Amino acid sequence: MNLEFKKELPIIGIVLIPFAYLAFIWNTLPEKVPVHWNINGEIDRWGSKSFLIALVFMLPVLMYAIMFAASKLDPKNRISLMGKKFYQLKFFMVLFMSLLALFLLYVSKNHVVSNPNFIYVLAGILIMVLGNYFKVIQPNYFIGIRTPWTLESQEVWKATHAFAGKLWFLGGIIIILGGLIFSGFIFAKAFMVIGITLAFVPIGYSFIKFKQLEKNKGNHNS
Repeated sequence: MNLEFKKELPIIGIVLIPFAYLAFIWNTLPEKVPVHWNINGEIDRWGSKSFLIALVFMLPVLMYAIMFAASKLDPKNRISLMGKKFYQLKFFMVLFMSLLALFLLYVSKNHVVSNPNFIYVLAGILIMVLGNYFKVIQPNYFIGIRTPWTLESQEVWKATHAFAGKLWFLGGIIIILGGLIFSGFIFAKAFMVIGITLAFVPIGYSFIKFKQLEKNKGNHNS
């Protein structure tokens, strides 16, 4: 067993936990289980319990596959420059997806989501963790804020991720507090607004930063 595979074993173990839980509850599940809830926490779609197998694959397994492939397929090997930081990031991403899968399996079994605050707190923690890692992500084509402007300029990449890291860290704190203070279903719309803000504001920032650098270069050359 080589060293690289040994390092992956803890993460693979986390990936397998939802499968173990699903196997444990499988015989207690009815043939039809809830697979979607509306914003008010009401079941609005049912499906075969076999869908839960696909659900587990779509969450921790797919996330692990994406992170594993990113490190192997990066053409410029920039991700490898992150060293242990990338392993830690992969660990947290897979852990989040496994916990999310466990939560969804639990509510499917019990047919109720009394309050989704757990999801908001978990998402807030993940966003804070990602914000903390933004500053160490090297320019690459797989992870991070990949816009035409960040990929064109290493300076824009660095500035955008420094800005986005602070924004996401703050956003994560707000989401955690909102999830703890407000009813989960009341906070749902605010969560969507915060998510859209965290996604699009750094994109706009990268464009503005790129244009500023171009302008400064033009003034310098003139």
